[in-house]
Order: sequence, then C-alpha cells, then structure tokens
Amino acid sequence: MGRDKCLLEIDGVACIQRVAMALAEAGLEPIRISVSSPEHMEKYGSVIDPSLQVEWVIDSVPNAGPIEAILEALTDPFCNDPLQIAPVDVPWLEMSTLLELESRIGDNEVAIPISSGVLHPLLSLVRPMVANSVGSDRRPLKEQFSEISHVLVEVDERSVKNINSPEDLD
Repeated sequence: MGRDKCLLEIDGVACIQRVAMALAEAGLEPIRISVSSPEHMEKYGSVIDPSLQVEWVIDSVPNAGPIEAILEALTDPFCNDPLQIAPVDVPWLEMSTLLELESRIGDNEVAIPISSGVLHPLLSLVRPMVANSVGSDRRPLKEQFSEISHVLVEVDERSVKNINSPEDLD
C-alpha cells in the first residue's frame, strides 16, 4: 500500500477502527491489539473509539510477523478460548462473519473462513491448544490449520476482502 494500513481511512474511518468495531459488535471485547512499539499504541489509539475495551500488547519480537503474534496471544494465560484473530486489512469485516465462526467452531480447534474457495486463516477463530501444533512450524497458516481439527465456514466475500494495493479499495 505504501502506507500504514491501520490508519488508512475508508469512508472517513481508519481500518483499525473499522475492524475493532466489528469485533466489539460481535461481543469480542476486550480487543487485544498487538503492536511492534509503544509509539504504535499511541498512534493507533488516537483513531480508536475510546469507549472500546482495548488491551495493547507489544510484540516480544518486533516485526516478527503474524504467526508469532498469534502464538503470543494463544499462550497468554488470559487468552480467550476461542480466540478470534483479525488482521487490520479487512476493513469490511462484519459482525455476522465473526458470529458465524463462533457458532460453527463446535469442538474443533479452528474455524476457518472461506469465500469463493479461498481460505482466510488470518481471520480464523482458534483455540489456545493450536499453539502446540503451530509453535515451531513456519509453513503458511492455511496449511497448518488444515491439518488439525477444523471447520470451514463459508462467509460473505466482501466481509473478508483485504486491502493490499490501492486498487483493492474499489
């Protein structure tokens, strides 16, 4: 994108606020936001509604990537069971998508959203026990999650659309 996706505005609302609102509307507060530095907490916090319950977590290894941030969250003793993962670059995420994952996870370790045949593992609902399966594995999450107890949940394509280039904003 050439700029910070968290602060990218769509219809006047920053992406990080849009995702946080979808999580809050689905009853998933407190919302745990992983950042690489305290400066990011201040910058992102300035565009998030202060009425939302947000827990800021600084990555133990800055810029290590999403798998490491997910593992840190899953091994935290205060981790929700299950834990909803949500990247900042899905600004059209809807509460209904999150509620559908929750209703479908059952006894599975992971509920993976799928749309038009494409898996969206960074929007999965996962149980903390998943940390034992993916801890030292560096393959893509879609491969790792597909090898453990999971359910695929068909979701609205618009809700899981992520932005990687300016063209994706159309």
